[in-house]
Amino acid sequence: MSVSVERRSAAGEADGSVQLDDAVFSVAPNIALLHQVVTAQLAAARAGTQSTKTRAEVSGGGKKPFKQKGTGRARQGSERAPHFTGGGVALGPKPRSYRQRTPRKMVRLALRCALSDRAAQGRIALVDRWPWETPSTKEARAALGALGLEGKVLVVLGRSDETAYRSFRNLPHVQVILDGELNAYDVLCNDWIVFTDATLPAPPDGSVPVESPTLTKPARTTPAKETAQEPETSKGPAEAVAAEKSDESEESDESEESADE
Repeated sequence: MSVSVERRSAAGEADGSVQLDDAVFSVAPNIALLHQVVTAQLAAARAGTQSTKTRAEVSGGGKKPFKQKGTGRARQGSERAPHFTGGGVALGPKPRSYRQRTPRKMVRLALRCALSDRAAQGRIALVDRWPWETPSTKEARAALGALGLEGKVLVVLGRSDETAYRSFRNLPHVQVILDGELNAYDVLCNDWIVFTDATLPAPPDGSVPVESPTLTKPARTTPAKETAQEPETSKGPAEAVAAEKSDESEESDESEESADE
């Protein structure tokens, strides 16, 4: 189902409507895929630097705490065992990477699913551009009020929107992100997604893929010498034996002549 969004200015004035790309904003949501991609993204954000010392890494413990026999206690070899105070930690965390492998196609599909969910709820806003020449948080707050955006807002900007970035970054309920960094997790964490004409995901001009020309191997040309040769006729068993005998006789004649000389 096609979805359209109303284009407005930063002052809230309507400026027509835009048909959203069905390949991006009309995808059936895949909850399992979204869960896997978001979980992988949160796992990759973990530092993985927590570390504990094992009994081999803590200091001390070189001396046997008491003799092996005669005390009535369980035998012990070191005071740095995990069950002693000040001992090492058994099976404690060590520095590791929590990163999960997520194919690029899954990440892109998850983003389209998240955008489609927001579009189905009517939570996509489109602004022609941000017209500010100097950074102003006051004007940014007024623009969001004129657009009627409430709750958490994700503002998608281009790399040239430096003024808009400085205007929105101080607002506590607004998250600013570049169009190349848009991801499913940030889309799902916010109530509204605000695009500009420059950052709205859309297929390029002439979205019909151009088929590459079919490459065919050139026909193999036979050299002139090979064509000039006459094909050998197949020999029967009797003819083959006769030919071998004639070759042997010729070789024996040559050897006798060389011996006479």
